[in-house]
Amino acid sequence: MRFLFKTSYEQDLTLFGDSVQRNWYAALLVGLLGLPWLFPAYLADLNLVLIYGLCGLSLMVLAGYTGLVSLGHAAFLGIGAYAHVYFVQDVGLPWIVAVALATALTAAAGVLVGSPALRMTGVYLAIATLAFALIIQEVFTRWDRVTHGLKGRPVDKPVIFGISFATDAAFYFLCLGFLIGGLWLTRNLLRAPTGRAWVAIRDSEIAAQSMGVNLAVYKTMAFSYSAGLMGLAGALFAHKIGFLAPDIFGVLFSIQFLLMVVVGGLGSLHGAVFGAVFVALLPVVISQARDSVPAWIGSIVSVLGAGAGTAAFRTTDRLVKQPGLEPGIFGVILVLFILFEPLGIYGRWVKLKVYFSTFPLYKRATFKRQRAYMRSERLR
Repeated sequence: MRFLFKTSYEQDLTLFGDSVQRNWYAALLVGLLGLPWLFPAYLADLNLVLIYGLCGLSLMVLAGYTGLVSLGHAAFLGIGAYAHVYFVQDVGLPWIVAVALATALTAAAGVLVGSPALRMTGVYLAIATLAFALIIQEVFTRWDRVTHGLKGRPVDKPVIFGISFATDAAFYFLCLGFLIGGLWLTRNLLRAPTGRAWVAIRDSEIAAQSMGVNLAVYKTMAFSYSAGLMGLAGALFAHKIGFLAPDIFGVLFSIQFLLMVVVGGLGSLHGAVFGAVFVALLPVVISQARDSVPAWIGSIVSVLGAGAGTAAFRTTDRLVKQPGLEPGIFGVILVLFILFEPLGIYGRWVKLKVYFSTFPLYKRATFKRQRAYMRSERLR
């Protein structure tokens, strides 16, 4: 097992733990740069993975690091998408300027949502954000001048400094650059006092407040930053789907984002990316294997999926609202994750690393789940 010895305070301030970790991430970057040539037929799905990675990163900051549950992040995605398209196609601003304005506008919307919700926690905050998502979806439907209402509006291909990113390969590198930038910025922010304050609020609001953390300020900052990242993802998402309609940014989309971070692993930037890969590529894997599965299996799984509460979910370019094989398997896998691996995909990855690093001395009780008592039970 490899141990990391630190000899100076500067080692705690580095972005990577040591040179070995830095080399692994460099190898990963090289692999990501070569994916367009290795899998050219799946570039559209890979682009969706990168955009979902930004969405998962946005909600991970709020739910995983600050402990605030939101069911309205699809509304922020829609605000960023519509604002970006409006600034580019109606106002005629440059692409970069339109992205910056859309991100700033969405961050401002996050402040408006976060400010009234400061006194809410748990299910009450979830209901408040759900109400916000319903209101914004109604605004998208009725504001014809900007959104074109239920008719929807087409989205042009991105052109940056005269360079067209119309091809899937070019758009892939554009999305990859924004995702790496978002991960780098979030990683540095979490190591700063702001990120440490968010984690303190997540663990205990009373303890954080007793240590001088202003709950109102830092919760509002978390909402604003999370909404800004989602607005940036919305700008890319608009170009990915090529057509905007109000029904795309519904409540089911917000629930899918929340499930994404839960399956990936709450409280981890890796979990946001793992959850995005899972949610974006699972429909592709199912569609590839659907022809070889008997029809009676699909009917059984669809019933299980309906029982799990996943009668609809988003695929690459459409929203499937009828019960079938995809939502059924999706629901079953989510239920299995919640029951048998509550730490998510990243938690399983950590367990595998510990297992192989300590083999054959690994003990099964290393990750034994401890029972959590409610406050009322502690008084017995």
